[in-house]
Formats: sequence, C-alpha cells, structure tokens
Amino acid sequence: MTESILPGTGKTVVVTGASRGLGRHICQRALDAGYGVIGVSRNVEPMSGARMLSCDVSDADQIANLFGELRKETDLWGFINAAGVASMNLVLTTPPETIERIIRVNLVGTIFCNQHAGRLLVRRRAGRIINFSTIAVSLALKGEATYAGSKAGVEAFSRSFAREMGDHNITVNCIAPGPIDTALISKVPSEKIEGIVERQIIARKGTAEDVWNVASLLLSSSADMITGEVIHIGGA
Repeated sequence: MTESILPGTGKTVVVTGASRGLGRHICQRALDAGYGVIGVSRNVEPMSGARMLSCDVSDADQIANLFGELRKETDLWGFINAAGVASMNLVLTTPPETIERIIRVNLVGTIFCNQHAGRLLVRRRAGRIINFSTIAVSLALKGEATYAGSKAGVEAFSRSFAREMGDHNITVNCIAPGPIDTALISKVPSEKIEGIVERQIIARKGTAEDVWNVASLLLSSSADMITGEVIHIGGA
C-alpha cells in the first residue's frame, strides 16, 4: 500500500470560529493537508469533508457538552482556537456589556476550551494547541485597549499553560496576526488599518494563507520543540 504524503493523514484537528474568516480558511486548508476537521462555531456553516458543530465558546456549559462529544474522537491531534470578537473604541466610551463580551469570548472562552482540549490530549500524551492573539498587543494600539487586553491575557495564559502541557508531549503556541481582510476588521476605517500596517516590520496586510503557513508548521512534527511562543504575522 502506498503511504500518503499528506502530513495530516490519520489526525483530527478541531477549529473554533469555523464559520468565517481565519477559522474557515484554516478548516479548508487543514482538509487539503489531509487532516480530519471538526469545525466549531455558533452558527454552523456546512463545509464539504468537515464535521461542523455548534457551540458558543463564551458559554461554559456548551463547551463542556462539545468536548464531551469529542471524547469519542480517537485521532484527535490538534485544537485551534480561532474564535474571537473585537470592537474598536476608546475605553472611556465602551459600554460595559461590550467589555464583558470581548473578555468572555477571547480570554475566558480560550481558557475553558484549552482546559477541555488539554484533558483529551493528555489522554493521548501528544498533540498541539494553537491560540490566537493579535499584533495589537505588542503595538499597544490606541482604541483597542480592551481587545488587546483580552488577547494579552491569552498570550500569558498560553505561555504558562505550555509549561503544564510540556510533560505530556503537547505544545501550546499563539499566532498573533496583523491586519488581514476578514469580517473582524471590515468596519475599521482604512486609514486606521494603514497606520497599523506601517508599524509592522513587514509593512503590508497579511493573508489568511500567511496564517495557515504558521499553523501548518505548528501542527507538524517539525514543531515538536516549539512551545510557549507568540508568532507575529507581519512582525511587531
């Protein structure tokens, strides 16, 4: 029998935020690479070849139910937490409910999902966890203090969680993209985006494929010794 050259053959990855944007692109490219894909989002958008499930990552009970179902997945290898929300606004004028929503989805949701995913991967004594931050953290962007704060928490959590998972042959890393043309920045004025891009080391907008290139490396056997890292798309 001829062995498949696809790196993900026989392994399953779970991707949150799978209905659109980076999460959607990662799902498709993971399928192309031979991974089994389980996409997770609040509103399920079917994708040929993938299993799509509904879950609000800000809801602890829904997360528990989701991972209870995923316990049946014998080939689980990776968890990619691409779900996230943003709202550009000065702190002084941001409504309390918006602040709570951003922190609940981006930080608390990440912690809950990592907790459950980590438990499953520990049973297999191998795996990958990839969380998402943002270049807004390192650049301390004006008007994004709440969003950057939530993602700074994700970075700190991921570095510490990586130490907990290291003994189990599980890596935990963050990808921190600069501006990419997705719904997340669709309502941000173009001059604001241009100002952010100019502060990057590579002064251009990234693409979803740039993100996948990093994610595919972190999922691979080539990244066995890469953990606790924050990798910026565009440089900061």
